[in-house]
Amino acid sequence: MKKWYAEEYEWTIEVTGFLRGDQTERYCRNGEEVGDVYTCTYGCPVNEQGQGICSKVMMLMFPIMEAVRSGGDLRNIGGSSKYCKDLVCPDGCVIFRMTATPLGNENFHTGSFYNPV
Repeated sequence: MKKWYAEEYEWTIEVTGFLRGDQTERYCRNGEEVGDVYTCTYGCPVNEQGQGICSKVMMLMFPIMEAVRSGGDLRNIGGSSKYCKDLVCPDGCVIFRMTATPLGNENFHTGSFYNPV
């Protein structure tokens, strides 16, 4: 892998709770626990142990991440701030809080990084 572009945002995704119960076993297939933290810029989020976030929740998060990258405000879709939104995994098990931190870099499309041939 040869990352050549400095992304605009860093994402922190934290497990904040469960909808039912208080344990991972027989509940969350990925083994999420309250307090687990994942980070990423453009790629898929990983935790400190190098484990990736659940693929089902990533399907929900990617469009939200793209909305922010496009200048969107997460309050327009129920977020608690411009860069923060809570969501529940598609299985209805785990509650996640996703937060974007602007890094001050240029936008991929408007910053002349992407030049289609």
